[in-house]
Amino acid sequence: MNPPSAFTGYRDELERCEFQMGAEAGRLAVTLDILTDALILVGQHGVYCQSARQPGKPAMDVQIISQNILQAKELVSSVMDLIRARRRQERG
Repeated sequence: MNPPSAFTGYRDELERCEFQMGAEAGRLAVTLDILTDALILVGQHGVYCQSARQPGKPAMDVQIISQNILQAKELVSSVMDLIRARRRQERG
């Protein structure tokens, strides 16, 4: 079973953000929200899925997933910064 399209599942949020920020930045903003939600879920899972080798820390796979999501957020955020800078430059 294929998951629903992001364009369907987040239609209202996409419309609002695209209207406020433009298509590119709006989609990136929604992407950041989705990644943040995923990071929260992974963090909650990490509370219950503890590492046997490192007590008090999440299992290694949970740590890696968290790191990957954080890095993806960093990249998306940097693209949003580039878009903002380009728009400022175009305005004057």
